Amino acid sequence: MNDFRIAYTKQYLSSLRELLQNNEDVLARNMDQFTDILYEARKTRNTIFIMGNGGSAATASHFAGDLLKGTIVEGLPRFKAVALTDNTPIMLAWGNDDCYENIFSEQLINLMEKGDVVIGISGSGSSKNVLRAIDYANKNGATTVGISGFDGGGLIKSAHFNIHVKSTNMQHVEDVHMIIVHLLTSLIRNEGKKQ
Repeated sequence: MNDFRIAYTKQYLSSLRELLQNNEDVLARNMDQFTDILYEARKTRNTIFIMGNGGSAATASHFAGDLLKGTIVEGLPRFKAVALTDNTPIMLAWGNDDCYENIFSEQLINLMEKGDVVIGISGSGSSKNVLRAIDYANKNGATTVGISGFDGGGLIKSAHFNIHVKSTNMQHVEDVHMIIVHLLTSLIRNEGKKQ
């Protein structure tokens, strides 16, 4: 066995466990509020748009998939969710023909309606394309949610509701963001089964 690998793995998991324990109470309150935001969108038949870059783009795509399939409970309405990260040709067209900062906001101009929910995921909280889309959504009647890490960047200042992971380790921030997605969607599914 490789001693470095064993020690590194244990240290990584230990620091992730500590981060989760330190944020447990805040995350529990956030899940309660975030669930209400999503339930309101489901009740009014509004769409939930999700976006991010890099690992956050993968989380956005996964989140939309889990909302669309992983929350289904017989007898309850289904969520309408779109990951703005999933249409590669349109993102590349806006990035190439205009600028990368507009790849999400321009999609929202086509798709978003008043009352929709727009979720921006950014490890640093400073992704310009996410911030521009959140700004557009704020000005046009959507409810905005920021999911960030580090110091929250501009996202924590601009989104209506925030889930902020207080860590400067990008891998841990992204780990917790994915846990939030799985926690939230499994919470919604299991709460639905009790109704």
